[in-house]
Parts: sequence; C-alpha cells; structure tokens
Amino acid sequence: MNNYNNVNITADVVKKVLLVIVLVVALIVSMAFILPWYNVWSQEMEGKAEFAKAEQNRKIKIEEARANLEAEKLNAQAEIERAKGAAEAIKIENGSITSTYIQYLWVRQQSDLSNKTVIYVPTETNLPILEATRMKQVEGNPQ
Repeated sequence: MNNYNNVNITADVVKKVLLVIVLVVALIVSMAFILPWYNVWSQEMEGKAEFAKAEQNRKIKIEEARANLEAEKLNAQAEIERAKGAAEAIKIENGSITSTYIQYLWVRQQSDLSNKTVIYVPTETNLPILEATRMKQVEGNPQ
C-alpha cells in the first residue's frame, strides 16, 4: 500500500527542478565546447609571449655584438696612436735607441704592474738576479 497521497508535489516545484537540471546540462555541454577553444587561445598567447621574449633576446645579443665591435675599433685606434707616438719618439732620438733608454722603458713598464712583491732587476749581462733560496725559506726549509 502506497502512501503517496501525503506528498504534495506541485507543478511549480516540478518546473523549478526541471529548469535547474536543464541549466546544469546546458552548462556542462557549453563547457565541453568552450574549454577546447580556451586551451587553443591560451597556447597561442603563450607562443606569442615566447616569441616576443626570443625576439628581445636576439636584439640584446645584436646590441652587445655592436658594442664589442665598437670597443675593438677603439682599441685598434688606441694601438695605432701608441705606435705613432713610439715612432715619433724614435724619430726625435734621431733613430738611435740607447741601452739607457731601454732600461728607462723597462722601469716604466714595471710601474704599470699592480701588487707585485718581487721585482727582477737586470744586471750588466741582462740576466735577472734570482731568489732561488726564497721559496725554500717560505716552505719551512731554511738553508
């Protein structure tokens, strides 16, 4: 014996339940079509972003290469000017370079070295005075 008489289901409630079911089904179906389109659009945007980044990196490398080329050109010009100066100095000395002038140039070159603790001074035979015993003393093996 069924007691369905106590359940009061009105037509209004049935319409609301059917409307909710239809809306849920419509939402699921629309997402099935919209989601693939969104994925394609999203991948396209990622590709454009990667392309723009690669293009920017390429432009940076080109500018770095141009800067290196400019620096090399300037270094070459500086070397040419240094050679012109040396040629002019030799010309002023009437083409003769004395041993005193060579020693002067050597000493001037030594002043360009930074933080050097050992300087080798040429003797009359142009051989440096070596500190052969220095390393032995540093290692803890005195003579």
